[in-house]
Amino acid sequence: MKTGLHSYLRKCLCSLAILLALSLPSFSQLSAGNYFEAGFTVGPMVFLGDLGGHIGKGTPFLKDYNMNATKLSYGIYLAAHPNEVLGFRLSVNFGKIDGDDNYIKGKGGLEEARLNRNLNFKSNISEATLMAEIYPTVLFEDFPTELTGRLRPYGLIGVGVFHFNPMGSYIDPNTSQSSWVYLQPLHTEGEGFPEYPNRKNYNLTQMNIPMGAGIKYYISEKVNISFEVIHRKTFTDYIDDLSTNFVDPSVFAAHLPAGTAQIAAAMSNKSPLQGVAGSGYNPGDKRGDPTQNDAYFTFGLKLGVRLGSDHTYDNSTRCPLLRF
Repeated sequence: MKTGLHSYLRKCLCSLAILLALSLPSFSQLSAGNYFEAGFTVGPMVFLGDLGGHIGKGTPFLKDYNMNATKLSYGIYLAAHPNEVLGFRLSVNFGKIDGDDNYIKGKGGLEEARLNRNLNFKSNISEATLMAEIYPTVLFEDFPTELTGRLRPYGLIGVGVFHFNPMGSYIDPNTSQSSWVYLQPLHTEGEGFPEYPNRKNYNLTQMNIPMGAGIKYYISEKVNISFEVIHRKTFTDYIDDLSTNFVDPSVFAAHLPAGTAQIAAAMSNKSPLQGVAGSGYNPGDKRGDPTQNDAYFTFGLKLGVRLGSDHTYDNSTRCPLLRF
């Protein structure tokens, strides 16, 4: 289950940038008044990766979205606005993500391959982002500082850093008890082992590119609420510890302590069909899809409070009032 949403959002944001460029004469009429805004965000977080999905072949984005994988996220932010058109937001967010092949309801089709793979994961997500907020409709407002009751759409794009640490469910063969174990130290796809020189051990802290859109409603001159969706493009395919092919389980015994090697072998291949000739769950067979990186997105409900404002506008060249 992979995502192609970032390409669509990138096109939208490029169009937004063109609109702003064409509107520079009007933009130049805005004075240098500035203000700060602070607030918090809460809403669902959803992972988009290789695990789970629906019937048929796995495809990008919504077709393979599992409602079970929706988790809660929350965060705080501080934004600096040099004017009403532009803002720069620094935010810190926390959430959870997961994925599970057992979310699939098998119907005898291509989805059975993922269902029989039988892998799962969960992880906490911590991130910090710096994003630009762009409010294009301000350019068409006659009185931009009259805020109460106003509705403004906006676009978002920026850069961020996030930390993850995937865990998988492990069943102890001696006690049959289930527990969650961290996957990165197990090298489940041979990452960092000399037998697989092209598979580097992945870092648990990575960069991302957040991009999205939202709409803001001003309850009063000081208080506003917003609804936004933000997609994170990442540069790793290992958020779910799953990317390429099954490895020979003997490599774990060669590089890891005995107890760890046993767990690593069990977590690397959890298919009930492993060992069956031609089953597709043996060393060298496909385990994940390395052609697209993992991603995640959030739907956020924001409450913001202006900490101060000082705005003066020259409206002589404004378009007629459009109340958004």
